[in-house]
Amino acid sequence: MEIIIVLAVAAFALLIIIASSIKIIQQGQTMIIERLGKYKKTLKPGMNIVLPLVDKARKISWKYVRESRGQYWYERKEIDVIDLREVVMDFPRQNVITKDNVTIEINAMLYYQVTDVVKATYEIQNLPDAIEKLTQTTLRNVIGELELDETLISRDVINNKLRIILDEATDKWGVKVNRVELQDINPPQDIKAAMEKQMRAEREKREMMLLAEGEKNAAITRAQGEMEARIKQAEGLRQSNILQAEGEANARLKLAEAESLALKMIAGAVPGNDPTQYLVAIKYVDAYKAIAATNQNRVVFLPFESSALMGALGGIKELLENVSGGTKK
Repeated sequence: MEIIIVLAVAAFALLIIIASSIKIIQQGQTMIIERLGKYKKTLKPGMNIVLPLVDKARKISWKYVRESRGQYWYERKEIDVIDLREVVMDFPRQNVITKDNVTIEINAMLYYQVTDVVKATYEIQNLPDAIEKLTQTTLRNVIGELELDETLISRDVINNKLRIILDEATDKWGVKVNRVELQDINPPQDIKAAMEKQMRAEREKREMMLLAEGEKNAAITRAQGEMEARIKQAEGLRQSNILQAEGEANARLKLAEAESLALKMIAGAVPGNDPTQYLVAIKYVDAYKAIAATNQNRVVFLPFESSALMGALGGIKELLENVSGGTKK
């Protein structure tokens, strides 16, 4: 009976030893094994065999940031399994002073991944805590070099600069910093009010500039239209005057040709071929008609040289007789 008890105890102890020698590691995780206090190996995902009572997993102090409804708190745990996946660290809001002495509130997020487990275990005491403190101090330094306006419009520049600095600083810890994001940048309330007024004034200024530009373009268009209309009108008037002048010139030419032909005919019919007396008599008759038409008393004053008119009229009579005689012939 005693032998059975001893064998049972030995079998139970053997099972415990065998169970403690088997380490099951999940995918995306790893474990540091120390033998008698010295680093021995890094376990890979799957089943691993270690020496019981000699090989032990290294315990690591790990800090976790918890958040719920805008409230943050920290938890510290002793862990022996390290996560190799990318980790998102959401930092509590912190106050940062800009170059122009404005205190702003910034909420940052960090994406990092452990690439060397040995460095992350032996090169730094508490990796998450160290990354958080380094991020906070680096953020203060970067924001302290910028003014408020630059900070508000340069998020991408700040994110990239923070990532480069943190990646270089955490390389000796076996960590790769992939991204840094500034979630919120909150200036003081009075600064916000001043910025809103400035933005409103800027929008009103742009609106007035656009309206003025539109009115300017409309005025220019109207002026161009009026100028083109005046040019067209002047061109039409010029063409009309040219055509009218050409018509009058042609009419005068025709009249002159007709008068020339009439003078030639008269000269041929008058003795001596001199139509002067005939023309003078015609002018006298036209002048007397005009005087009689404008004189209401119906009194006509003949000039002293009326005898010349009588002679001219006699010449006209003779001319007509000659013309009629020539016609009969």
